[in-house]
Amino acid sequence: MSFSAISLGQINEIGFFIGGSNYIGDIGRTHYLYPNNLAGGLIYKWNWNPRIAIRGTLSNLPISGNDKDAETDYKKNRGYQFNNTINELALGLEYNFYDYDISSSEKSATPYILIEFAAFNYQSVQSVSSTNEIIFTNKTSFAIPFGVGYKAHLFGPFAYAIEAKVRYTFENDLDFSTSRYSLLNYGGKGNDWYAFTGISLFYTFGRPACYTQGL
Repeated sequence: MSFSAISLGQINEIGFFIGGSNYIGDIGRTHYLYPNNLAGGLIYKWNWNPRIAIRGTLSNLPISGNDKDAETDYKKNRGYQFNNTINELALGLEYNFYDYDISSSEKSATPYILIEFAAFNYQSVQSVSSTNEIIFTNKTSFAIPFGVGYKAHLFGPFAYAIEAKVRYTFENDLDFSTSRYSLLNYGGKGNDWYAFTGISLFYTFGRPACYTQGL
C-alpha cells in the first residue's frame, strides 16, 4: 500500500441536493421523517477509495411545527405553532456497502450509511418584553447527523443519490421553547431533532479511479 496510489485515485464530486426538511420536538408531529418544508443546499465529496468518501454539505433547512397536525388531542387543543430556519455546515464520512466507481458498470451503484458532525445557526429567543413582545437572536450550536442513502451512475460524469438524514441536536429551543418565560414554556424536556429527505445530483471530476486494493 502506498500513498501515491491513494492520491492518484482521487475523485471529486460536486453537486446540489433538494428535498424536504422537518423538525421533531415539542410542537406538532413527532415523526422522524415527515418532510414538510422545501430544503436544499450544496455538497462536495472526496472519494478516498471505492468504499469511503469524505464529504461536506452546506444546507438551508426551514423547519416548522403546528399542534393542529399532532396526533394527540392535548396538542391540538393547545394550538402552538412556529417557523424557524436552520443554516448548517456539516462534515462527515460516507461508507459504501459495495465498491463504488462510476467508470465501472459493475460498481456503479451502492447503498451507503453516513455519519457527520454539523454546526448550525438558527433563531433563538433572547428575551420577552413586559408587553410579551419576543426578541430574537441568532444562535450557533452543534448536531450529530446520521443517515442512509442510495447512489448510482446517471450518465457520463453525472451521478445521483437518494438520502434520508436525521440530526440530533444539543438544544431544546429550535421551536423557541424556553423555561425562562412562561409564555414560551411548552413543557418539553428532550432535545430537538431535525431531518432531511431528498435527492442529489453530482458532477464527478478528477483522475479515473485507480484505488489501491484492500484500502
